Amino acid sequence: MISTLFHLVFWLTAPFWAAMILAPRHRWTPRLVSVPWIAVPPLLIYLAIMLPHFPQFFAAMARPDLTTLRDILGGDWGAAAIWAHLIGFDLFIGRWIYLDSRRRAVPALLVSPILFVTILLSPIGLLSYLLVRELIPIGERVRGSSALDENAVGGAQRP
Repeated sequence: MISTLFHLVFWLTAPFWAAMILAPRHRWTPRLVSVPWIAVPPLLIYLAIMLPHFPQFFAAMARPDLTTLRDILGGDWGAAAIWAHLIGFDLFIGRWIYLDSRRRAVPALLVSPILFVTILLSPIGLLSYLLVRELIPIGERVRGSSALDENAVGGAQRP
């Protein structure tokens, strides 16, 4: 059962990631990811895995200790629960990056690779996006090529 939930959690989020990365300008993508509830399925799987072990898990979280956490997370249920937790929160972060980048007219050619990194290494993806976000202020977007024009929303256009 744990193994099935472990594998299922990724497939519940893959369509959202695919839409944000591969079809960022498709009319359905903003509608698909506009609701924060897209992160709920992996978080429900997290709860399903963790709840039977709640007393043990809560005790470890209330008084964090490296050895105790290693023991919990090193087992099947602990690793699967943390995987579901990561997948759910990674999607929530990716969703924020996608929506924020659209509002700020950051070109999808920059954002899609960042979203891909966010799937694999969310802290690096988030830091990368925050850096890009600071380097490309609102209203000063450079749209020098038609590819960038097609993948950006709004922003000032330079001659």
